[in-house]
Amino acid sequence: MKSETELLAPGGDINSIKAALLAGANAIYCGLDKFNARNRAENITFNDLPGIIRLAHEQDCSIFLTLNIVIVESELPAFFTLLNKCVNTDLDGIILQDLGMLYVIQKQFPSLKAHASTQLTTHNAGQIEFLHRLGAKRVNLCRELNLDEIRELTRYAHTKKMQTEVFIHGSNCVSFSGLCYASSVHNGNSGNRGRCSQPCRDRFKPTAAGKNYPLNMKDNSVYADLDSLCNAGVDSLKIEGRIKNFDYVFSVTNSYRQKLDHLSHDGSTLRTVFNRDLTAGYIQGRIGAEMFTDNPRDQAAAYLAAQSGSTTQESIDAARAIINKKRKTVQESVQSQIDALRFEPLEVTLKISGSDNTPLAVSVITPSDSFTVKTKARLRPAREKKKALDVDALFSRLKTINESGYHIKTIEMSALATEVTIPFSEITQLRNTIISALTGNKEIHPPVEMPKLEHRPHPAVLPKLSVLINNAEDLQHIDPATADLYFQLPSSLGKNYATYLQFLTENPTVTPWFPSLLIGDEFQYALRFLTELEPTQIVTNNSGMALEATRRTIPWIAGPQMNLTNSYSLLCLKEKFNCAGAFISNELNRYQIGAIKKPNDFKLFYRIYHPINLMTSRQCLTQQVAGCEKEEIDPACQTDCARTSTLTNDRTGTLFVNKSKGNYHRVYHGENFLNTDILSDIPGRFDSFLIDLSDIKTATSTVLSKTKIIKLFNNLLNEEPHAEKPLKQAILQTTLRQYEKGI
Repeated sequence: MKSETELLAPGGDINSIKAALLAGANAIYCGLDKFNARNRAENITFNDLPGIIRLAHEQDCSIFLTLNIVIVESELPAFFTLLNKCVNTDLDGIILQDLGMLYVIQKQFPSLKAHASTQLTTHNAGQIEFLHRLGAKRVNLCRELNLDEIRELTRYAHTKKMQTEVFIHGSNCVSFSGLCYASSVHNGNSGNRGRCSQPCRDRFKPTAAGKNYPLNMKDNSVYADLDSLCNAGVDSLKIEGRIKNFDYVFSVTNSYRQKLDHLSHDGSTLRTVFNRDLTAGYIQGRIGAEMFTDNPRDQAAAYLAAQSGSTTQESIDAARAIINKKRKTVQESVQSQIDALRFEPLEVTLKISGSDNTPLAVSVITPSDSFTVKTKARLRPAREKKKALDVDALFSRLKTINESGYHIKTIEMSALATEVTIPFSEITQLRNTIISALTGNKEIHPPVEMPKLEHRPHPAVLPKLSVLINNAEDLQHIDPATADLYFQLPSSLGKNYATYLQFLTENPTVTPWFPSLLIGDEFQYALRFLTELEPTQIVTNNSGMALEATRRTIPWIAGPQMNLTNSYSLLCLKEKFNCAGAFISNELNRYQIGAIKKPNDFKLFYRIYHPINLMTSRQCLTQQVAGCEKEEIDPACQTDCARTSTLTNDRTGTLFVNKSKGNYHRVYHGENFLNTDILSDIPGRFDSFLIDLSDIKTATSTVLSKTKIIKLFNNLLNEEPHAEKPLKQAILQTTLRQYEKGI
């Protein structure tokens, strides 16, 4: 019996889309040549899209368009133009990361079905409710979740009439998606822009644990657990691979199709396609050393050789020859089937007729049909010859027919009187009628103009200094009168819950700062903490806590890991969630920041100095780097472990691996971020600049106390003469790379 659960396959190019159709995908996700998180894929053009949709729909397959990156201000007009085109197609959904664009679609393009990308790092019920309020119909859950967590979140999503989507096969990222900045920091190729250069796959100097590729994970494969996922109520099972070849897409999709339809229990084909070895560690809740491989290359041949009982190079080479032969056979077989699938637009001939004082008539002739439409207004003599209707004038108004799955072959005008004219608005209405008829009388949506957001002058006041700490003892050395103070809470509050609650209760001027990751019980503890503390405001990197603050009318500030990069993301948070202010992403350069327009009664923040968190992982990186006696993570690892270590190679330099009590493993850049240029580059834009004085070890050093560092930054913000020089002399080894390159 065929499974009702959707099998969602990748379509990185036209051949891969066709291969996914042939393999039995229920849905395919594909991207255009811009605005998607796989810029390295060949992708498709918008002109390809209507034909692809028609071909897919003929086989009862949905098409989702990936627009899953953060958008910068200069791209907003082009993004609106694209949405105006998308809304008049038969797309089944659009996958988004940018909160501002979710807001735009809900408000301006409600007929488009919005899906929340895995880049939004969704892992708790509050985040699902947050996305529900933004109109998302489906949410792609974090790849790091186990079966029980997926089951519970799916149950909650269904109460909101939302669907859940889970990755079942393909590359694993060592970092939570949306929270990786490694590629951005090192070369300006942001993962939040689909340009990840995968520095995590690099070779490092051998670690103490004997690893050369300590951040390199095996590929995800939940083939054996597929029934469990279906029984958990997951609506869509997603295969990763938009930069993979069409034969890979066919083989993987076909394997899962057979499994879902109970036609086969043999997943051996998955071992013959490209893979870095396979693991189901996340879904099985077995997170640890088994999920890593010290070889980033294709492991298919090595696996086959090992199955035959030999791991010599000669055996591996022989196995590779067998694998390559199988792949070539698949390629040839699938290619011949691909060639037989046609998606090109259907040709249409337009015959124009009419004379003075008659309607303009257009006879539309397609390979399977013909019909005639007429204007309501009548043709009139053209007062000037240049204003008379001709082929160019008509084509300029009718050419968007080419975006409906049809292509104008010819425009015949022999039956149209010469030197007549009609208002262009009449031709536009005629075109819409034609498109509606060609697409099954689908409603044609008129273009939506991008609302103009104005720059509002900022009051001529000096920005305040904000300070983030993660050690309660630091409060003894910091005068609250010199800065607004924030305290970084860990992801796991449970074990030290009472201590943190007492500290913040006794120091009500210190604002709690909630982390980006609050999974399972961690989220419940955070909600309870909010109830018992009753703070006057919070900062949060987690949208679930943002929603809770909104419900309780607690003023809240959006943290820097919410990846806010444009005016609409700020407007979204203010209008939909009563947000009081937000940190602008540190991935942006001066021009990208300067173009952002701040809403009324809204504060802007920027981290001017901080250790750079490159990635955050649910994995134990200590096992890979320094070595650990445990093979798998257990609950005590999260709450009790506190270790630091380093990684080094020529590309990234020295990286610092940090595991603090109550937090996930993080990898930090060697040098802290310090940006004093922004004060002169974009004066009067920010209400507050934050310095992060958390106890994170990096190569950046200072001989001064935190009290004196705060004083130096205050001197800088107060525009005291020559304040910058002593500050840079006091803080050694810093970087400004992200601000210089932008995204």
